[in-house]
Amino acid sequence: MISATRIEAAAAAVTVLSNQSEITDWALRYFGPWWNATSVEASGVCADTVVIADVKPAGYEETTHLVHDGRPTRAVDYAKHPLLVAHEGEDIIAVSPSEGIAYRSTPLSGRLVLAGTDAQRLALAAARLAREAIRGQLLREGWAVLHSSAVVRPDDGAALLAFGGKGAGKTTTALLLASHGWQLLANDRVLVRPTGDRGVEVVPWPSAAALGLGLLHSLGWDVTAREHLRAGGTFHPTQHESVTEALLAGDHTPLWEKSKRERKVQVFPDQFPDLFNVVLATGGRAAGLLFPRMDAGTAPDSVDAVQTLGEADFMSGATEDRYPDVFGQAQGVDGGGRASARAEVATRLAELPHRAVRLSHDVTASAALLKKIANTV
Repeated sequence: MISATRIEAAAAAVTVLSNQSEITDWALRYFGPWWNATSVEASGVCADTVVIADVKPAGYEETTHLVHDGRPTRAVDYAKHPLLVAHEGEDIIAVSPSEGIAYRSTPLSGRLVLAGTDAQRLALAAARLAREAIRGQLLREGWAVLHSSAVVRPDDGAALLAFGGKGAGKTTTALLLASHGWQLLANDRVLVRPTGDRGVEVVPWPSAAALGLGLLHSLGWDVTAREHLRAGGTFHPTQHESVTEALLAGDHTPLWEKSKRERKVQVFPDQFPDLFNVVLATGGRAAGLLFPRMDAGTAPDSVDAVQTLGEADFMSGATEDRYPDVFGQAQGVDGGGRASARAEVATRLAELPHRAVRLSHDVTASAALLKKIANTV
């Protein structure tokens, strides 16, 4: 039996279909809290953008043979897996041997077909491509992607965007405000577009949120996370086993890979309200910019510094190296949006209040400071 999940964000839409309900249920869970994801009747799916992901070993083998039949190919790293990409007419075909997944994309129709051997791997891949399909549609319609966390004030939809490099405190800023009356819109990036005369519309970019063990502990969420695991619950499957073991042991010492990348707790979007009582926002209008900086040794305070947006605050095709647009979903538009869209968004955001803040590991004092500043926007 074929099942279907329809996903809508702003004016974009995509439907995930599968012969395994596990795959469409995954898309429903992953996008539902932030984008409008609903179960629909597969028979009623119209000819819009679709991602078809079936457990179908024969289909995987068939596409694998096509890719290896002597035609020109190129090797790409995609979602941390080697992908071999080729063309058959207007279609893009590809195979990921380590995942047991084969792909066929027809960019002009927006149709993507996946065939694989494992339902969970297909579920991850289908959700990833559904999200990229939404992004591609929005980029072509004049949206851009900001490297920012964001929260929304529920009373009026005003959105605060937090910017900064790795470790600056973007996620901490958003989660502290989301724990004190604001709604969480995004922990790492948002989609934005100019609207009206001077406005900037903001919608979320659904993804698993990566939270360091230290941050989880400082927020007081580690106990809840441990109880969740002990009761048989899980977090996102990309979470490293060592992180799960540390949570179960009550150890919040940061864990580092050899590349000096921190291993973090990977939280599903729906786990924010279900486990941590954080309400998720589905959209907002930009009202102010925050520029946090973490400084563990000092008291939280406002900083008298001139802060402006830079090129690094926008995502781009170059920064999307984990998910390059090998399937042509953006149809040539840069992964961060057209230059004209980014420039107009930057101009409009420059007119909004900018606040630079110094945060510390004292979450109570940091939260009090952020609430005070947020109330002035």
